[in-house]
Amino acid sequence: MFAIFINFLSILAGSLVGALTKRGIHAKYLSALTTGMGIAVLVLGINVAMNNMQQTRHPVLFIFCIAFGALVGTFLRLDERMEAASRRVENRTGGRTDGAPSLAEGITTAVLLCCVGTLAIMGPILSAINGDDTYLMTAATLNFVTLVIIASTYGIGVGLAAIPVFLWMSFFFLIGKLTSGLISTSPETFSGMIMTETNIVGGVLIAAAGLGVLNIKDCKTVNLLPSLLMPSLYFFVTLLF
Repeated sequence: MFAIFINFLSILAGSLVGALTKRGIHAKYLSALTTGMGIAVLVLGINVAMNNMQQTRHPVLFIFCIAFGALVGTFLRLDERMEAASRRVENRTGGRTDGAPSLAEGITTAVLLCCVGTLAIMGPILSAINGDDTYLMTAATLNFVTLVIIASTYGIGVGLAAIPVFLWMSFFFLIGKLTSGLISTSPETFSGMIMTETNIVGGVLIAAAGLGVLNIKDCKTVNLLPSLLMPSLYFFVTLLF
């Protein structure tokens, strides 16, 4: 769990450094940075999804996960709650100027980039099983750099992403404790299938976030976040029955 706390702190530190950097960047350069980041996020999401699609044994599962997750997120009004919370944070940190990117968008992008991938999923599991924190410490370094870039566009408020990332890693740490005899990165094993399907869903959500950053389409990605939990829920149910 110590390495998960390190990830939590690295996100806070990255958001602080990025916010301080933002103060010295002209608006037109921030706009260019946002565009570049949007393109990178879009391509990264497509790459993650396509790479894992080649390994899946359930090629349509991600469709049901995203659809059901979207229904849950919409029912819980996650997008509205995130926007309201973001406005409160923006007001307390000096507000935002017209045309500035949405803080809620920045937090969602940060959460997706920090939660999707082998490091964020297998890292906590391996830490729980044999105390190997290599993946988690690597993730902490990458999360710090990621948050510096995101916070330089969206501001210090993106540090709130540390909370869901902490909960996400803790969730998989618990999975590691509960399924110690089934742990493997192979796509044929229980944990391997969870990781593969979660990465597919996550890749699609990252790509959707990229569309939002580029102002192409607001996919209300916040409402889609419950989709990330659906593969784990599905495989736990199949394991029981």
